[in-house]
Amino acid sequence: MFKKWNVSKESSSNVNVEDLFAVNKNNKKNDFMYNSDLHISSYWEKKDDWVIISIVNDIFLHAIKSKASDVHIEPNNLDLNIRFRVDGTFITYKRLDIGFKDSVIARLKIMSYLRIDEHRLPQDGKISYKLFWWKTIDMRVSVIPTIYGEKCVIRILKKDDKPPELRDLGIMPYNMVKIKNHLKDNYGMILAVWPTGSWKSTTLFSLLSQFDPLEKNISTLEDPVEYRIPWVNHTQINPAIDFTFARWLRSLLRQDPDIIMVWEIRDEETSKLAVEASITWHIVFSTIHTNSATHTIQRLLNLWVDPLLITSSLRLIISQRLARKLCMHCKEKYKATDKIKDYLIWRVWKYIKNKDDIYLYKKSDNWCDKCNHTWFNGRVWLYEVLEMTEKLENLVLENASRLKLEIQAVWDGMVPIKDDALLKVIMWETSIEEVLSVLWT
Repeated sequence: MFKKWNVSKESSSNVNVEDLFAVNKNNKKNDFMYNSDLHISSYWEKKDDWVIISIVNDIFLHAIKSKASDVHIEPNNLDLNIRFRVDGTFITYKRLDIGFKDSVIARLKIMSYLRIDEHRLPQDGKISYKLFWWKTIDMRVSVIPTIYGEKCVIRILKKDDKPPELRDLGIMPYNMVKIKNHLKDNYGMILAVWPTGSWKSTTLFSLLSQFDPLEKNISTLEDPVEYRIPWVNHTQINPAIDFTFARWLRSLLRQDPDIIMVWEIRDEETSKLAVEASITWHIVFSTIHTNSATHTIQRLLNLWVDPLLITSSLRLIISQRLARKLCMHCKEKYKATDKIKDYLIWRVWKYIKNKDDIYLYKKSDNWCDKCNHTWFNGRVWLYEVLEMTEKLENLVLENASRLKLEIQAVWDGMVPIKDDALLKVIMWETSIEEVLSVLWT
C-alpha cells in the first residue's frame, strides 16, 4: 500500500506532466516548464536542493492528480508519512526516510512565506503553485509542532473561473423550488451550513451565478478567493493588517451593494453586521459551521443576535453534507431485503412509485482502476433546506428548543437530510452503508 521512497534524478525527470494535465501540445515542449514551479533547473547547483524540491513537486502533482482535498505530512519516530484525503477518506501515499523531515517542512515554509527558524509555534500560510503559465493551484498551509517534529497539513483549493451550475449539485426538486423562490427576494439572508469540508462555498457561488452581475452590484469577501465570476467584486481578507470580515462589511455598505456574500460568519460582530445588512434591503449569502439547519438558529442566538432580527432577516438555511459516490464501473446491483425495504418505505414512501421491487447498489467483491481500488469515485451532495415560516418565527421568539424547531420545520415541509440521503440511495448514486456512516454516527 505504501513504501519508502528513494529519490533519483531519472524517476523525477520522467514525470509526464502532459498526461496529467492535458498540456496544449501546440506549444513548445518547454514553454510550460519555464513558466511554472515545476522548473527546478536553477536549483541544481546543490544536489540537496534539487532532491527536496523534487519530493515536494512529486507530492503536489500526485495529490492534484488524485483529486485530493488535503495533504497530511506527518512525522513520527521512524519516518515521514504522506497521506492524501480523497473523497473524505485517507489514502497513504508514501513514507519518506525520517532524514527528509526538516528539509521538506522547510521547503513548504519557504513556498508559503513562513518563518523557517520558528519551530515552537503554529504557523499558517498560503501557496500559489504555478503548474503552467495558464494553470495555478492555491493551497492553504498549516504547520504545528508535535513531539516528533513539525506536522504540515495542506488544503488544496479550487481556483476555477466558473462555479458549477445549480442544477449540477444534486438538489432534489422539493428543495430546488424553495431555493429558486427565495432567490427572487429583494432582501434577506440565505445561509449554507455544516462543518468544514462540505463544499458550502461552492453552493453559495452556484447561487450567486443565478444573478446577472451587470444588473446587480455583487460583492464577495472570501478567504481565499475560489471562483472568479466576471463583473463580481471579489475581495480577499487580510487579518495581518486588520482587514477582517466585520471591517469589510462596515465599509461595503457604503458601496451601494445589492448582493453580499460573506465567506464565513465566525464571530459576534460579523453575525450582527450580516443580519443588519440583510434587513436593510440587501441579499446576504454566507456560511456558518453548525450540525443541522435548526442548529443554525441556535448558533445565531449563541452569537448574541437578537431573536427579532433573526426572524426579520433569515429566509433560508441550506444544510449539506457530502457522501462518496459509488464507482459506476465496479458497483454491484442487488435487491433490498424486506427489512431495508420497509425502512426505506417508512422514511420516504411519498417519493417512491414502485414500492414492491426496490433495487440498490453496493460495493462489489472486486474493484477497478477507475476508482483507484476504492469502490468510490466522486461525491454526492446531501441536502436539508429549512424555509423560515410564520410558525417557526414564533417559536424562535419564544426561545423554543431545537427539537421543537425541527419538528415544526418538518411539519412545514422540510425534508430531513437523512431522507434526502436515502432517496439518493434509491436513485443508485451511493450505498446505504455509506449514508449510514456519514449521517447516522
